[in-house]
This record gives sequence, C-alpha cells and structure tokens, in this order.
Amino acid sequence: MTARADTTTLAALGLSARGKREAAITGLSVDSRKVRPGHLFAALPGSRIHGAEFIQYALRMGAGAILTDPEGLRLAHDLIVEHDPVLVVTEDPRAALAWAAALFYGKQPEVMVAVTGTNGKTSVASFTRQIWSLLGLPAVNIGTTGVEGAFAAPSAHTTPEPITLHEMLAEMADHGVTHAAMEASSHGLDQRRLDGVRLAAAGFTNFSQDHLDYHENFDDYFAAKAGLFTRVLPEDGIAVINIDDAKGWALARLCEGRGQEVITVGEDERATLRIVNRRFGATGQELRFHWQFQPKQARLNLIGGFQAENVLMAAGLAIAAGSAPEDVFATFDELHTVRGRMQWAATRENGAAVFVDYAHTPDALATALAALRPHVMGRIVVVFGAGGDRDRSKRARMGEAAAQHADIVIVTDDNPRSEDPAAIRAMVMSGCPEATEVGDRAEAILRGVDMLGAGDALLIAGKGHETGQIVGDDVLPFDDAEQASVAVAALEGRLA
Repeated sequence: MTARADTTTLAALGLSARGKREAAITGLSVDSRKVRPGHLFAALPGSRIHGAEFIQYALRMGAGAILTDPEGLRLAHDLIVEHDPVLVVTEDPRAALAWAAALFYGKQPEVMVAVTGTNGKTSVASFTRQIWSLLGLPAVNIGTTGVEGAFAAPSAHTTPEPITLHEMLAEMADHGVTHAAMEASSHGLDQRRLDGVRLAAAGFTNFSQDHLDYHENFDDYFAAKAGLFTRVLPEDGIAVINIDDAKGWALARLCEGRGQEVITVGEDERATLRIVNRRFGATGQELRFHWQFQPKQARLNLIGGFQAENVLMAAGLAIAAGSAPEDVFATFDELHTVRGRMQWAATRENGAAVFVDYAHTPDALATALAALRPHVMGRIVVVFGAGGDRDRSKRARMGEAAAQHADIVIVTDDNPRSEDPAAIRAMVMSGCPEATEVGDRAEAILRGVDMLGAGDALLIAGKGHETGQIVGDDVLPFDDAEQASVAVAALEGRLA
C-alpha cells in the first residue's frame, strides 16, 4: 500500500501503545511483504492463521509499530520480548485499524451512503450513483463490480479492506468526487472494514440464506448486517429500510431506538416510499408509487419487479443524503440495469430474449425467475448451478426454486472451485430431479438458447458480471452474456 509522503503518530491515529510509547508512523500495512520503514503493521486474527505469525517479517522490513490483539501478543511473545517493538494491543484490532486508516488518509467524499442485504446491494449502489450523476453530482459506487462512475478502479472485494478503502476514498476526494454509494457485505461489516467511513445514510434491502459457510448461523449473519446501523451509521444518520422483509421491521425498531430517522420502502401501506402498482412490458415497467403518501408515476426501463424495490431504495438513500425528492424521481426513466443484474444479453430472430443475472441463492433465484415471469408471454428456461467451497445447504433449495418458477431447468457448473463439479450438480439436482444436467456451462447455454421459441425467455443465473469460471485453482475466461450472444449467433448462422 502506498504511504503518504508525511508522517504521523500513534496518538494522532487514536492508538495508545503499551508503556505509553510513541512512534512516527509513515504508513499502514496488513501484508508483511508490503511493510516499509515506519509502517504500523496490523497483525490481525484470520480464519486460518493469525497475522502474528508474520510480525517477525514486518520487523525485519522496518515496521515502526505493531497492532494486534491479546492472542497475537501470546503467539509472538518470545519475538516481542527479544525485539521490544512499539506495541498496540486491543481486543478489536480490526476496528482500531479501520479508524486509524480513516485518520491516516483523512479525506472522504463529502456525502457517503452504504447498503447491505442478501440481494440487491450492487443494483442499489449503482442506481444511487446513477441518480446522483444524472443530477450533475460527481459520484461513484463501490462494490462487487469495482469502483464505477466519476472515478474508476478495480476491487478484489465487495467491501475493500480498510487500508485500501480509506486510501481509495481519499484519492476519490482529491479527484473531486463528492458522493459515493458503497455495498456493505456481511463479511466486510463483521471484519470492521467500514468502520471510520462517515455515512449520511444506510440502506437495508432484504435478508435470506447466504454465507453460512462464513457465519455461524442466521443470527450471526443478521447481526453482522445490523452492525451497519448500530455501529457504523451515526445516530444522526438516516436509515432506509425495506419493510416488506420481516427483518426490516426488526431493524427499523433498532434504528428508531437509537434515535435515527427511518425512511421505509416496500409494498406495505405504511412505507414512506411505497410501491402501489406496476405494469410490465417486454422492455420495462410502469411504476406507480407513493412518496409520503402522495402518488407518483414513473417509467423504469428495467426488467423485473424487484428492480422497482432497488430503485426506490436508491431513491431513499439519495433523498436521505440531501437530494430533492422530485429531482430524484425525475431521473427514473434514465436509469439502466447493472451489468449481470437482469441484464439483457441477446435476442433470437423469433423475439425470444436471453437475460443474465447474478442470482446465486435460493431466494435470489426464485425472485429473479418470478420477476421475469410478467415480462414473458411464453416459457421461461433457466440455466444455473451452484458454487463450490460455499454453503452446501442451499444447493437443493436452489434446485427447488428453479423447478417451482421455471418451465425448463438446465443444471450446469457454476464456479466448482476445489469440489467435484458432478457432486455439486447432484446436490442441486436433488431439488429438481426433472431437470436436464449439462456439466459444460457453454454447452448448457447453447442448449438453453436452442430451446427458445417465440415469446420464450432464457435466464442464465449465478455468475452475472463475472468474466471467469473458477475450476480448481484456475480462473478460466467465461462470460455468460458473451456466451449467450455467441450461442444466438451460432444457431442463427451469423458466425463467420
């Protein structure tokens, strides 16, 4: 990580070293290989190994101080006794690092919002950025698809680790970005990556099964997401919450208990931004909604009823962050879908359309298929799989969701990673035994496209925006939208 040209002190970073010692800090590092003289090295607990194992390398590279927890102190006791480094020990070193990074890099865009939930985060963050941009504000969204908008950068995580995040926020601010919408993943919240981000508002989309390979149970998973509102969002911040989800009401009560203003979204008649009615067509939908019980109407050039919820969530965040409601609503007909989120990929000569969506949980797959149905006069074909080295309990349920909501189901490989692809497919097929099994994803897409008659539609689910397929330790080039386009061209004789 690139350090700033100037130096600071532990005290200026809100840190207190053992023995009241002080150190001049030139940068921050969590990777011992990136430590430079004078860096504060954060030796953090990990899922497989504790960062204390790398303290010896950090000291060898010239670290000016070490940040760790009591377990790190125990693991590196002999080394610490021998070298006597300046040492900061805290029960929550991740939070301490996040706040230190915020202080070290200093600048952030003036207006920041974040959104959490099992599904919809990327779309909401993108729509919020699009609304701001259409209102003439220099804006970005940060998340699964990297950094997009008035400043562009790749990102390895939905929610970047705090050193990367705060350096990036400072760089954005230096480039004139004034507004930023972030995705807040449960992993990122649990690991305190957003701590120190100055939020004006935070949003909650929904809650369903996902990431139980990381979180111990549903309660732990929800607690991580709730942390965006109970820990990161300040008491004078505004919460924007989907109350159609049962967990939304629980979260709204938590926020009200903290004294936070709450904007509610959904079909519930009590919602501040309420969906009243929708009329679906082949290329989008007409939306009738209420803002503070006053009727409004807008055109959305977006496929899927759930996109209306995402748009209203984004509108709520933009309003909470200071934009005028009528100005926000006027942008709706110019919003465009996010790559890999109910994205149109190709259309056959008979008019049958192919869409790509990131849905990779049972609830998301059911929602995507159900949302596509009103736009389709014929049959819905779905091609999907399940990822390896992830929550196995959701695989059969994904099969059940596909069987319930699609007319034709093709089960294929997603990102098998280190698992046996055939074994993953078998688990998915247990929920949809009548499905067709085609291991090769390109062939599965070709077969799905070939089945399409006039009025039909194909949904390719699971990988969305991804441009690679993870098999073992290899990432093989693969883009669902590109494969769909190639399949249509090949079947209709348009390939050279």
